[in-house]
Amino acid sequence: MRRNYHKAKPKVDDKPIRANEQINVPEVFLIDETGESIGVMSIAKALQMAQEADLDLVEVNPKGQPPVTKIMNLGQAKYEREKKLHKQKVLQKKIETKVVKLTFRISSHDRDTRVSQAAKFLSQDNKLKLDLFLRGRERQHFDKARELMLEFVELLKAKPGLNLEIEQPLTKQPSGFSIVLVNKK
Repeated sequence: MRRNYHKAKPKVDDKPIRANEQINVPEVFLIDETGESIGVMSIAKALQMAQEADLDLVEVNPKGQPPVTKIMNLGQAKYEREKKLHKQKVLQKKIETKVVKLTFRISSHDRDTRVSQAAKFLSQDNKLKLDLFLRGRERQHFDKARELMLEFVELLKAKPGLNLEIEQPLTKQPSGFSIVLVNKK
């Protein structure tokens, strides 16, 4: 069997940093390497000042009128931007949906085990999806299955430290029921 190996795709930079000759506007607002505002000037003069300082002319704010540019090291600008993006990614809160599956003829011990497992998932700030599957002739007893699900939710609400909120109400599916719960703090 033949395996296809794909080369890793390079990172797609949604807004590349424009620098030096890539800046194609007649006038720019210039900030020098010390952070002092110089003011509005032509792009040619700004490029000449950057070359005299052996640095790059980097566009800081392209949406400004005129665009704001700064005399600085281009590599340093890219590094700082990547560092800022990484920090934002780390601070993002990742919420995972955990699934607990129940059956119609679940024993009380198994139910208690699943309740403690569900409480652990909710205390870790994950969403919880409860699924109850009905097989064969069990599908004739949707009312008892609904009671079983509501009883399970009440057992979860009785756990200390949980403030449950129903994100998706109890919904009937062809093979059972499902409900999505969240722990609100």
